[in-house]
Amino acid sequence: MTLTVYNTLTHRQEPFKTIEPGKVKMYYCGVTVYDYCHVGHARACIVWDVVRRYFQFLGYEVRFVQNFTDIDDKILNRARQEHSSMEEVAERYIRAYFEDMARLSIKEADEYPRATHTMDGIQRLIHDLENKGYAYPADGDVYYAVRQFPEYGKLSGRKLEDLQVGASERVNVDDPDYQKKKDPFDFALWKAARPGEPSWESPWGQGRPGWHIECSAMVRDRLGDTIDIHTGGDDLVFPHHENEIAQSEVVTGKPLANYWIHNGMVKVNGQKMSKSLGNFITIRDLLDRGIDPMAVRLFILQAQYRRPVDFTDEALASATNGWHTLKEGLLFGQQYGKQLGWKLENSSLLPETVERFKETVNDDFNFPGGLEILFELAKKLRREGNILVHEGKTQTTPTQLQKDWQTLVTLAGVLGFEAKIEAETSHSEGITDAEIEEKIRQRQEAKKAKNFVEADRIRAELEEAGITLIDSRDGTRWHRN
Repeated sequence: MTLTVYNTLTHRQEPFKTIEPGKVKMYYCGVTVYDYCHVGHARACIVWDVVRRYFQFLGYEVRFVQNFTDIDDKILNRARQEHSSMEEVAERYIRAYFEDMARLSIKEADEYPRATHTMDGIQRLIHDLENKGYAYPADGDVYYAVRQFPEYGKLSGRKLEDLQVGASERVNVDDPDYQKKKDPFDFALWKAARPGEPSWESPWGQGRPGWHIECSAMVRDRLGDTIDIHTGGDDLVFPHHENEIAQSEVVTGKPLANYWIHNGMVKVNGQKMSKSLGNFITIRDLLDRGIDPMAVRLFILQAQYRRPVDFTDEALASATNGWHTLKEGLLFGQQYGKQLGWKLENSSLLPETVERFKETVNDDFNFPGGLEILFELAKKLRREGNILVHEGKTQTTPTQLQKDWQTLVTLAGVLGFEAKIEAETSHSEGITDAEIEEKIRQRQEAKKAKNFVEADRIRAELEEAGITLIDSRDGTRWHRN
């Protein structure tokens, strides 16, 4: 099965075909750097990280560009609140972004253009729009004439006449920006300088760019007129991505992107996340609580990427339990490979499992389906590990187990999962095998003396240390959790 992708532009799932054979040009509308990234950003960044990894797994050469919006009203407001500057605020939160993404094991993009570093490209694009009759100056501002572009609304499916009815009650006719416009739907490409705000020289006077034109210019400068994939959250479909299309395509005469792909939003306990509701969760707050970053990744990838997800304590606990299972499978080789006589140079994958994984994920990046295949392998390896500990041998041949494990590690890497042996054993580092055996002996003596309270206490003590006891007619076996 070839890869098919749901295209927001056509509202259907389509076979994926690149502009240039074997190469993918991909742009992700990144964050506005005025605050710490939240779990909504985590979802988007994890999803597009894995999409990129999957393309590379299929053999594509991927050029992945992700921007930073580093000039914006929100950034300026934060700077005023802190009595600092726009540059200081942007730099602080860009550093925080990289710190948070590293903790989530998100690979860095190939390039991170910034709006303030793309001023020449922005002004060139506005100048082209003006020359073509799609933009007009107004007292230091420059606006895009929306009605000049007959295809406006083709991405979101919205029609201007419908929007006009809904907007009639929200328009403030006394707003100076509104009075400058020839049409209420026109949007700013360039904004005249305001007192105390950063500004740049331009043919229209001192000012700064509008938000939408920034991404159009960065895509064009870094990736060319037409790219394979433009991504972002579905809250960007309108007006941001709609306006990007309107700006870019009338200048180049070409599609801005062949595929528009959007991830669903994150709710918290059934509600939209917002600071006013007190349910605003940053990535660093979440991870500083001790939540495993891999459990966060699992929570995100268990949901179909286009659908909303509800972030709850119960869902996170379930994902944490799932990660423990997956981690046990990933650590199997490190724990038992030497005992089983594995030779890494002889390692190979299970071709039928790899093909099943591809066939599953090729259905519009069906990562939940791919995870099911990973869990099949992980559970088998966990079961065989327990058998090996207690019976001294496995039911499956060592050669087959090595293939199972190597396949799991490879496919888990496609989804960005990684495990270290230190993380698995840290909770029980304080108790050795010999100490466990001594505790079991003491428990057996307590049971012989009918001191069942002491026997239960020893079992509980071992469980607290991460050791599970299994009583049988042949004696007591144990394993580390």
